[in-house]
Amino acid sequence: MDDANTTTCTPLISFGREICGDIEASESREWLLTNGQGGFASGTVGGQLTRRYHGLLIAALQPPVGRTLLVPKFDEVVEYDGRPYPLATNRWRSGVIEPQGYRRIEEFRLEGMSPVWTYACADALVSKKIWMEHGANTTYIRYRLERASANVKLSIKALVNYRDFHSLTRAGNWRMGITCVEHGLCVNAFAGAAPFYVLSSAARFDPCHQWYRAFELTMEAQRGMTHQEDHLHAGTFVAELKPGDSVLMVASTDAQPGLDEQAALDRYDQRAKTLLEQFHEVHRSVRVPNWIDQLALAADQFVVKRKVKDTDGFTVIAGYHWFSDWGRDTMVALPGLALATGRPQVARSILLAWAGLADGGMLPNRFLESGEKPEFNTVDATLWYFQAVRAYWNHTHDRDFLKQVFPVLCEMIAAYMRGTRYDIHLDRADGLLYAGQEGLQLTWMDAKVGDQVMTPRIGKPVEINALWLNALVAMKEFADGLESPGDDFQHSAQEAIKGFERFWNAPAGFCFDVLDGPEGNDASQRPNQIFAVSLPQSPFDEQRQRAIVDVVGRHLQATPGLRTLAPDDPQYKGTYTGNQAERDGAYHEGTVWGWLLGPFVKAHLRVHNDPAAAASFLAPVFHHLQAQGLGTVGEIYDADPPFTPRGCIAQAWTVGGILEAWEKTAMHTPPQK
Repeated sequence: MDDANTTTCTPLISFGREICGDIEASESREWLLTNGQGGFASGTVGGQLTRRYHGLLIAALQPPVGRTLLVPKFDEVVEYDGRPYPLATNRWRSGVIEPQGYRRIEEFRLEGMSPVWTYACADALVSKKIWMEHGANTTYIRYRLERASANVKLSIKALVNYRDFHSLTRAGNWRMGITCVEHGLCVNAFAGAAPFYVLSSAARFDPCHQWYRAFELTMEAQRGMTHQEDHLHAGTFVAELKPGDSVLMVASTDAQPGLDEQAALDRYDQRAKTLLEQFHEVHRSVRVPNWIDQLALAADQFVVKRKVKDTDGFTVIAGYHWFSDWGRDTMVALPGLALATGRPQVARSILLAWAGLADGGMLPNRFLESGEKPEFNTVDATLWYFQAVRAYWNHTHDRDFLKQVFPVLCEMIAAYMRGTRYDIHLDRADGLLYAGQEGLQLTWMDAKVGDQVMTPRIGKPVEINALWLNALVAMKEFADGLESPGDDFQHSAQEAIKGFERFWNAPAGFCFDVLDGPEGNDASQRPNQIFAVSLPQSPFDEQRQRAIVDVVGRHLQATPGLRTLAPDDPQYKGTYTGNQAERDGAYHEGTVWGWLLGPFVKAHLRVHNDPAAAASFLAPVFHHLQAQGLGTVGEIYDADPPFTPRGCIAQAWTVGGILEAWEKTAMHTPPQK
């Protein structure tokens, strides 16, 4: 991708029959497309559905939420020389896999983020390419006869549904309304449902109404969830193709989406090209590896539109498939997703939009899929907001922006000092922040099983106070930039530095994770102390910074990120498997989190001043791009080798953190001696 052209260069992600023809290997690798509105399309290399979140069109009916599965898949058959060649793959409740189209996949590749398959049917080659229209609930699927010694007939069964993307369908005797319209079919699932369309540029079509029952979803079974679903065959499209011919299928909530194949593809390609040009403009002085280009494209998948108080703006989807936009994740990811990729205007829009959501000095933790009022149960979303504003200010020196948000920032500091929700308050005895109440989880380690909070961390968590210190230092910088009084911020920062001395656990040689909790100080060896080094202002001298980085590196560092608990701790869990309760119990008790890789690399660079050594921790990401979420990086991994990927296949703060850390190593200038 060094030429910033996603359509003509050699693809970074490409598999032959060694992966595509292996049922387990092909279904463990998933592709993802997004539309900038919260909607998406996703599936497996082999074509089989393995998750409730797989489908050709999962539309955001109330952008960026209200996500609804409309078109799960197409089942295609090529008829050539009098023989049928099924291209689809389905796994059924009985365990039978039929048809077995994965056995005909000659190649799978990503062109940018767009998945492309080539199927071998005797001596004929048929390709399928999928992409989404940015800003619309529209998915394009193009079939082309690349090679053949005679014409072929392509039959496409359109399977549809209409349900919340977290749910599953048991059809019973549900009857949908299927009507013929120009170029295809209109589906009205029930009274009051949004109509949607399956259309074609050239194929003839016939409506149908037949339920296909009991698709087996293996990933849902692995997660201990309900794992069977029904989908409706709504109609069949048929096209005759000569060598070189193509036919375009469209799934959309728009009654008249564009059916011009080349125009639609050109729009998709031009957007990818523009994104890479913006990225390369920022990094003209360094060589950008192709896997970093791929992550720059993946970064765009998380940036979506959201209307805040009747104003159009942007936000960040925390992860695909199942997260909405979370305040903490948005602010952690933003410098990498927007600033490192050359899109400061996106960062500005997001920061201004979220400033308008502040309440009681706090930012929301997450928005609910149903569109209800956001939840505010987080202590650190607000504190990460300061770091995102600081990164934007350092990048742009946008004084007008700073003037707009400065009063909000002042109120946030004041609210935390005097006390706000959940007993969040400044302890003036040591200058540190206290947070937490029984039954609540306020830090990023937020797993809860029933009424039990797995890592409550009530008291003074180490990363919260590293963030608090950096917020105060940032406020002094902002005040100076606006020629406003800032001595109070500086004084409070000095008090926090003094208080931070309490975190140092001298016998252990690293930091307590939490001070002044219900059971005293928590000496668990966790990764949260890395932020006392990775954030711009460290409370510690160089010797202690190095000690933290070294102990985290020796005991918590794993190839994809950092473990959440040291392996010798009695509570350590090396695998993230089982039902919901079992998985939540392991979520922060060893499980490796990818988002922590970026802060670790930045901290390592800070104390060792060796860009090559720091960058070497990022190098394995190249391989991660070819597993689980293709072309992107996921949420979590088993704590024990081989660090099997788990959780979301694409996570915003993982992608953003890696891009930010790569930029730091690539553009690092050694300090002057």
